[in-house]
Amino acid sequence: MAFIPFTDEQKRRANSVDLVDFLQRQGEQLTRSGREWRWKRHDSVTIRGNRWYRHSREEGGLAIDFVQEFYGMSFPEAVMFLLGGEAGVEWNQIEKSAPAPPKEFALPDANHDMRRVFAYLLKQRFINREVLSFFAHQHLIYEDKEYHNAVFVGLDEYGAARHAHKRGTYTRGEPYKGNVEGSDPSYSFHWIGESDTLYVFEAPIDMLSFITLHPQDWQRHSYVTLDGVAEHAVLRQLKLNPHLKNVVLCLDHDEAGIEAAGRLKDILAEHDCYDPAYMDIPVMQPRYKDWNEDLKAKNGVAPIPAQEHPKLELLPQVCSGLTQACASLSSPKDPQALLAERYRLLAPLVANGKPAPARQTEIAGHLRFMAAAAVHAVKKEYRQMERPVATEQLVRQLEESYRPHQDRGWLRTKAEDIRLDVAALDRQLRTAGLRSPQDKQNLAASYMRLALDCVKAQLAIALDTPKQLPVQEEAASSFIMTM
Repeated sequence: MAFIPFTDEQKRRANSVDLVDFLQRQGEQLTRSGREWRWKRHDSVTIRGNRWYRHSREEGGLAIDFVQEFYGMSFPEAVMFLLGGEAGVEWNQIEKSAPAPPKEFALPDANHDMRRVFAYLLKQRFINREVLSFFAHQHLIYEDKEYHNAVFVGLDEYGAARHAHKRGTYTRGEPYKGNVEGSDPSYSFHWIGESDTLYVFEAPIDMLSFITLHPQDWQRHSYVTLDGVAEHAVLRQLKLNPHLKNVVLCLDHDEAGIEAAGRLKDILAEHDCYDPAYMDIPVMQPRYKDWNEDLKAKNGVAPIPAQEHPKLELLPQVCSGLTQACASLSSPKDPQALLAERYRLLAPLVANGKPAPARQTEIAGHLRFMAAAAVHAVKKEYRQMERPVATEQLVRQLEESYRPHQDRGWLRTKAEDIRLDVAALDRQLRTAGLRSPQDKQNLAASYMRLALDCVKAQLAIALDTPKQLPVQEEAASSFIMTM
């Protein structure tokens, strides 16, 4: 759409839309999670006023970002959509429903016994009684007085409670879970032992289930939960306990857990509290969805199955197609010219980020052959550096470099990444003078980046499923088209 010069006031008003009101009025289901709301369709997303946060990817923002991310709109489209009052649809502003100031952290009052919590964790979750008793005697697990929730306490280095996670003990319907207001995510539920190994989990019941499944000398080891999949707790424990040299990621066996493991590996590799000598960070996956599902299966209860990452499952097929495309091109004399020609055909097809389903096969073909041309261009650069490399080696390198947690956004975003890659290559190729070995190495890296972005776009197309647009979005889109 054409550029629209929004005023600062219009952008402020668009960003001030109350996202809870926005989603509820479109029929979306939200559940309370402390002082926030959790979006049921994307359960790693929490919302508070005009702010959102996706815990599985450690990203968030305001209302405009939200509409761009989850409704596939450009910035102008998102702003116009959120200014829907001018099209007859007025969203509430956060000024009309501003949340109360946050409360200071305080543990819920304890019940006089733990009968409901013990019954729930022993009979429903199959946690080992001795393990549960140990944590109860350490005052790290107790039953709250008002709602009889299980409360999992996180202490700081001075022994003061700084975090508490509550889990409902009722077995009918969806159980309540959430943190006590004011909890510090750096001090979530954990245990620190004397060995050099720290096991990392998403939630307290996962941690207790793992210990139940691996009971031998368990108190010697260290365990920490992540308050979701945020990194704060593991980084804090590594900083406070320098004897911890090995980190083992024991996250859920599903899409979010797989992405979180990759993201945490990257964070640990860059953080100064983790010894770079221990860069091989193993991942232990449960056989089923999480460690408690494994424990249920062991006790004869039908478990929730594991979920592989759909992009990782599809990646070998896409890379195999790339290898075939490279073979069909043989050894083109000018792979850059071939790449440019394919991009000229691709660009108009992905310009609006929402190609018709009938054109997706055509788009995928252009992307595949662009990636193949880029691989041939890399081979050409390496030959000129007298360092020949095989096609299979480069495709394998692409496949191994793919990280699902770094592959975000809709096709519109990926098309923009490819446009920027092509522009960067054009600038490098237009630079006058002889290229040094380092220049050639940089050029090869740029071609590989383009090839990988083409692979990501192919994955997005293959996994894309049409979604029903909400009525309000259709109305706003119609309004945009008349501008």
